[in-house]
Amino acid sequence: MSSYEHGHLLHNLILFGRVLRGLGLDVNPGRMLDLVQALDTIQIGRKEDFYYTLRSLLVHRHEDFPLFDEAFELFWRKPAEGWTTLNLNTLAARRRSTRPRFTPPPLRPPNAAPTEGTDPPPAADQPPLVQVTLTYSAREVLRHKDFGELSGEELEAIQQLMRDLVWELGQRRTRRQQPGRGRLLDLRRILRRNLRHGGEVFEWATLEPKFKPRPLVIIADISGSMERYTRLLLHFVYALAEGLDQHVEAFVFSTRLTRITRQLRGRDPDRALRAVAHTVPDWSGGTRIGEALKTFNFDWGRRVLGRGAVVLLISDGWDRGDIELLRAEMARLQRSCYRLIWLNPLLGSPQYEPLTRGMQAALPYIDDFLPVHNLASLEDLADHLARLDERRYARRTFRH
Repeated sequence: MSSYEHGHLLHNLILFGRVLRGLGLDVNPGRMLDLVQALDTIQIGRKEDFYYTLRSLLVHRHEDFPLFDEAFELFWRKPAEGWTTLNLNTLAARRRSTRPRFTPPPLRPPNAAPTEGTDPPPAADQPPLVQVTLTYSAREVLRHKDFGELSGEELEAIQQLMRDLVWELGQRRTRRQQPGRGRLLDLRRILRRNLRHGGEVFEWATLEPKFKPRPLVIIADISGSMERYTRLLLHFVYALAEGLDQHVEAFVFSTRLTRITRQLRGRDPDRALRAVAHTVPDWSGGTRIGEALKTFNFDWGRRVLGRGAVVLLISDGWDRGDIELLRAEMARLQRSCYRLIWLNPLLGSPQYEPLTRGMQAALPYIDDFLPVHNLASLEDLADHLARLDERRYARRTFRH
């Protein structure tokens, strides 16, 4: 009971709920809250009581009983070393591809001796339904591992974790007013409310400012120097566009600028990225940041930079174009947007210094200079975007 009071059991329950939800069970926050309240009425030290409580509150379909039992045994066992979790992607895919018919088993806790008329335990050589592949400590290591050093399996895990991030963007104050508790009197509503009083004012009505979410514009470098980061960063752009309620415009550039907003729409990220690959003509080419920004400023700036837009420019700063053109277009872009944030995957290295010509020309016009080299840096970016509000704070806060 002491572990529950200190929150360790609660943390494990939340992880177990995520595991079941990843396996396809209908587990929501409301049911998890009911489970936490129910644990106060049982003896947690008795495995049977604990098992039946979780099973009765978290499983609502007969065909999910075997899946729950397998997950329960693997998750709540005492591991040899470290914590354990489940390979959700592999098991969920197997569960979708094979859905056998199911006969409800008798209610008995795990590890109980089989009785007459019950099915015998599976053979020793039968492959397990759930595979334990990723430890908690390995997940923490993965959060801080550089995107350019990930293996194929780690890339899939990072993409899943990336889709789970919660993105919010600050709101802007519009010129419109709406009914509320503001200081401005709403004369029309005041007259309408007080007509029944013969013109005497007995009821007051006021207006308050109306707020709307800020647009987000993403301009990503897909040149040869960014090749080892490009695919995962495009997954990040897709997750960001899907995770925000407001409209997101996305562009990529190498030697020329290409709009990919339409290609990123849809539920399937792999199909969206294939559409992007077919659309972009200069994948992994040279880098001309100034020319790409000039095209954006003159062809797209007036369409997408209104209403206090925030711009994310993703690049390592290597540039083969005209430096003076880059400087002029960076200044124009900063004047046109609410906040210009440059994300550099090299900034995560302690030895990195922005000494390239492109970075030296762009730095005076960057409001926030942030790294984007691992999952932890994306979490920091999500916190930074959520703190943007209607206030116009000082431009250019160089961070390194």
